Amino acid sequence: MSSTARGQTPSQTVGPYFTMRLSGEGENVLTTPETVGERIRVEGRVFDGDRRHIEDALVELWQADSSGRYHHPADDRTDVPLDPAFSGFGRCASDFQTGAYSFLTIRPGPVPHPNGGMQAPHLSLTIQARGMLNPTFTRVYFADEEAANAADPVLQSVPLARRSTLIAERVENTDSSVPTYRFDIRYQGDDETAFFDV
Repeated sequence: MSSTARGQTPSQTVGPYFTMRLSGEGENVLTTPETVGERIRVEGRVFDGDRRHIEDALVELWQADSSGRYHHPADDRTDVPLDPAFSGFGRCASDFQTGAYSFLTIRPGPVPHPNGGMQAPHLSLTIQARGMLNPTFTRVYFADEEAANAADPVLQSVPLARRSTLIAERVENTDSSVPTYRFDIRYQGDDETAFFDV
């Protein structure tokens, strides 16, 4: 066997049937009857640079529970209760006809920032789709958390003109029985969603 070093396999786009089995029914519902916290719905659409919907995006959500603790071994804070009925992870494929996605979850609690201070309640999203070499990463903040948003070190690191692209607005007069927030994900253009290097 040759001991010649080999390089990493070059990346390539995914497709053409990207979401055929990457998202299952019900994976966008993070709550159970035992989950603690205020139920909310987050919905939106995924758009390309021409503002046409992306029909095969996969949106993954990761968040803290209502106490601000993550269901992950790295969050080992014993002074913050962990909700065993909440995993904090969900997945949703965008609708082929409209590009729409939605999650039924809870309002997350604030979490500490590694460098000190507190982060405002937020959701972390990872988005993948056919034709993308790498996933993109963004956050969802809530418009009705103004004071917490103003003190959030991550949100404040985003240029002022781009911060609004990370804010989910409360939607009134919906069919949902829980508070609903709208968060559209846009690629390219002046109103492109702010994405993060992770």
